[in-house]
Amino acid sequence: MNDQVLLVLLVGPALEETLVDWLLLQQGLSGFTTAAASGHGSAQETLTLAEQVTGRSRRVMFHLHLDKAQAQSMLDQLRQEFSGAGLHYWMVPLLAAGHLD
Repeated sequence: MNDQVLLVLLVGPALEETLVDWLLLQQGLSGFTTAAASGHGSAQETLTLAEQVTGRSRRVMFHLHLDKAQAQSMLDQLRQEFSGAGLHYWMVPLLAAGHLD
């Protein structure tokens, strides 16, 4: 049974460097990828005036390829250390992953 997952974390730009530093300190994490993203939704109260005008909020997306147990443990730690920071996540099973040589 494949127990590999893709853990995706979505944060505001103000939290990017803090989360990068935190992830780099995690044991057993071989690496991760970040990308700029835009969030869209109906929660207008969390948007700045500029974001309300453009209809999007700037976000940073982190992609982490992990064992499911490691991802669950990481989520537990994130809940403790980043509670109230507006961090959104999802976890999906990986059907396949690797390097093409």
